[in-house]
Amino acid sequence: MTSSTTQKLSLAALTSLVVGSMVGAGIFSLPATFGRATGVLGALIAWLIAGTGMLMLAFVFQSLAQRKPDLDTGIYAYAKAGFGNYLGFASAFGFWIGSCLGNVSYWVLIKSTLGAFFPVFGDGNTIPAVLLSSLCIWGFHTLILRGVKEAATLNTIATVAKILPIGLFLIVVICGFKADVFSYNLWGGVTPSVGGLFGQVRNTMLITVFVFIGIEGASVYSRYAQKRSHVGLATVLGFVGVLCLLMMVTMLSYGVMLRPELAVQRNPSMAGVLASIVGPWGAKFISAGLIVSVLGAYLSWSLLCAEVLWASAHTHTMPKIFSTENQNKAPSAAIWLTTVTIQVFLILTLFSQDAFTIALELTSSLTLIPYFLVAGYAVKLAWTREGYEADVHNRNRDLLIASVGTLYALGMMAAGGAKHMLLSALIYVPGSILYYLARREQQAQIFTLPERALFSVIVLAALGAVYALLSGKMTI
Repeated sequence: MTSSTTQKLSLAALTSLVVGSMVGAGIFSLPATFGRATGVLGALIAWLIAGTGMLMLAFVFQSLAQRKPDLDTGIYAYAKAGFGNYLGFASAFGFWIGSCLGNVSYWVLIKSTLGAFFPVFGDGNTIPAVLLSSLCIWGFHTLILRGVKEAATLNTIATVAKILPIGLFLIVVICGFKADVFSYNLWGGVTPSVGGLFGQVRNTMLITVFVFIGIEGASVYSRYAQKRSHVGLATVLGFVGVLCLLMMVTMLSYGVMLRPELAVQRNPSMAGVLASIVGPWGAKFISAGLIVSVLGAYLSWSLLCAEVLWASAHTHTMPKIFSTENQNKAPSAAIWLTTVTIQVFLILTLFSQDAFTIALELTSSLTLIPYFLVAGYAVKLAWTREGYEADVHNRNRDLLIASVGTLYALGMMAAGGAKHMLLSALIYVPGSILYYLARREQQAQIFTLPERALFSVIVLAALGAVYALLSGKMTI
């Protein structure tokens, strides 16, 4: 794709991509999601863990953008540079397919929101809901085909528009805050115990991962940055701003409603919290804000999905067809595959018991794999001193930061449980056909010996997932 000045993105646009990618469906469902899982103390600990872990990952992206300026679309390129072709593919594919699932959750939540006013949409997984969502998906498809720069401009506008209702929500909730309600929710309304608190925190882990996904937005679009230094700065600025919003929405809601009341709020649960203070118009206002927010997030994620496919095809990790561009310099083949995949997953929501939750949790599980590999690559660089020849004094600091980020990603995968790892393997096995095709195009060896062993483990895990699904021991 051209790198002309007309395609370059400013610091504000890059930061907007980060914020626009992170602020989507998740923030509007936080009050009920946390209300079902934990109380005030558990929420504080969860955000402390998630905030620290994700901040370390933000610093990792910032450091790698400076030390490896030749590696664009870092979410996948770093994994390939550090750990070989198949893990590079696994990073690109995991990020891409997880993002597609995240986009499906957006449409489910939009139609669930409309279902509160138009029962025909139900919880977002009825036939009318899927049909309307499909029309919208293909409308966005047409827009994105017009070019990255135009879509990124619309994303900046959408990002500003969706922050406004969240800001009003925070102002109203601060005014309606009740100290006695907040105090009652301190331990979640249950008998105080460290063991119980640990269980509550664990139940929030994949949720906190989901709302932070998108932190890599500036890194993925690093080749469009006006200045390379903007990539890391946009990542940190976007992360800090979004973390403040997420914590305020969560914690202030505990001062408005008791935890059992929060837990039963329909999504978007921010609507129920606001309505309890100002009346029914609050629910309508937040619902409108959610739709704007999610549409903007969908646009951001569709851009990121196509960009990763395009870049990985250019470095021979994906089949070369995905490097195809149209007259607007948009990665047309990558956009087509992304849209078709989202459409297929959307149809499958008709057969899911809880389409929104399973899409959310699988998105988190799949995206943690590339995060783990990126942080691992940063550890490898600091350990081997590669890129630190002229900057020795920062090596130990970067090694510590990358190590914490690696442990965080690994811990979050473990907290997600075996179910999500098995389902992820079930997706990876057929997805690896793309890797096979790419290697055949180059007439290159498919797997090295370690890669063959790794793929065998993934196949066994996928077979385990099939068995668990067929026997009823695992459901979606």
